[in-house]
Amino acid sequence: MSRYWRFVVPAVIVLGVVVFLIFQLSSNLVFFSTPTELAESPPATDARLRLGGQVAAGTVVTEEGGVRFLVTDGRRSIEVVHRGAPQQLFSEGRGVVVEGTYDGAVFHSDAMLVRHDEQYRVEDVEDGAYEEPGTGREP
Repeated sequence: MSRYWRFVVPAVIVLGVVVFLIFQLSSNLVFFSTPTELAESPPATDARLRLGGQVAAGTVVTEEGGVRFLVTDGRRSIEVVHRGAPQQLFSEGRGVVVEGTYDGAVFHSDAMLVRHDEQYRVEDVEDGAYEEPGTGREP
């Protein structure tokens, strides 16, 4: 009987820790909806959510206090009104995740994440050109 408890007690503790970690991690994951998903099943008008996709070309309009643009997933587009200054990397054709509310026609955003590549480029001080690290050439 003693051998049985030596196995069961640590196994229950390990299982409890694993279950606890899974629940904690799942509540911290960042999910977002695509324009197609949002259009097919709109949430409550006061629910905060995230919308992700690409900024459609030719749709960025700077307004007082923010910017207006379309986010697309290739099938559908949703108009976004972002309040506040857009991030420095924000531009047409870039991947973006905006956080805010959706009223059925326009997504009202107050937080923005912009997708960027993992390349770090050092600016050459003399001529202002970028150089790819380790190659000695411009991209």
